[in-house]
Amino acid sequence: MALAVAASERVRGTTSPNPPVGCVILDADGVLVGEGATRPPGGAHAEVVALAQAGERARGGTAFVTLEPCAHHGRTPPCTRALLDAGVARVVHAVADPNPKAAGGADVLRAAGVRVESGLLAEDVERGPLRAWLHYARTGRPHVTWKYAASFDGRVAAADGTSRWISSEESRAEVHDFRTKVDAIMVGTGTVRADDPRLTARGPRRGPDVVRQPLRVVVGTGDLPPGARVLDDEAETLHLRTRDADVVLGALAARGVVDVLLEGGPTLAGAFAGARRIDRVLAYLAPKFLGAGPPALGDAGVSTVTGAVALVVEQVSMCGLDVRISAVPAR
Repeated sequence: MALAVAASERVRGTTSPNPPVGCVILDADGVLVGEGATRPPGGAHAEVVALAQAGERARGGTAFVTLEPCAHHGRTPPCTRALLDAGVARVVHAVADPNPKAAGGADVLRAAGVRVESGLLAEDVERGPLRAWLHYARTGRPHVTWKYAASFDGRVAAADGTSRWISSEESRAEVHDFRTKVDAIMVGTGTVRADDPRLTARGPRRGPDVVRQPLRVVVGTGDLPPGARVLDDEAETLHLRTRDADVVLGALAARGVVDVLLEGGPTLAGAFAGARRIDRVLAYLAPKFLGAGPPALGDAGVSTVTGAVALVVEQVSMCGLDVRISAVPAR
């Protein structure tokens, strides 16, 4: 299953609105004979890719899949049918499919005599490559990760407005890699005016041979400056003239956007935090003090300590000289 999770991670960012699923096939003797991951929309699902590699050696074997095999006919035939035709005797999946249109695969397989088990490495999958898609399937909203880099005292820029570079080179490289795995990068109009960002993903592309830049999303009622780099033709840009988080997410969901990286600035992050529409926080804290300058988060509608947006820390680690913190809203 760990190999299936790794295969899933390699294609994250290339499959939306479909889930980035990974699959590994063992033959009847427990030998690895097939491995695959979901292709871009319209292409084969992970099980089909892995079964094609395994061929006849899949008969009597075991399939390890990060998501319950689908039982419906969408752009492609159901994966349950492919597994049954291949003669697989056992299927182990990490997470049940929350999509009512595709769910029920486990029952179909059991009814046909296949041994089905679930829950193996479920937490790794839930927090890993399927995090955003599972949120999207359960809520109908894109998953929003707010990423920010700040000094230890929470400043994203100095008093004179300069912000390059607060975080380390390693942190910046990691963020660019993260960008290659999301569907959209979002900032406010103020960030475009202040920093003139390009909002593109740079660095090695992992997964299928598909070069794809995330959708660039600018939120705010003001006009964008003529000649802004976010308006170049390197990637598509969507300007949403609103400050309402739900309106923004509704517009993105209508375009099949599953995974959003919110990069700034403080005003937009505050609006999403106030609307309780931040699903994960990824903070890079640089070991330095600035003492003045804009804070990472603007007004989130919190006036008392008891009204604070409570978080649960998932992980604390180092990235170069910076402290990386991953946290999710407390339930």
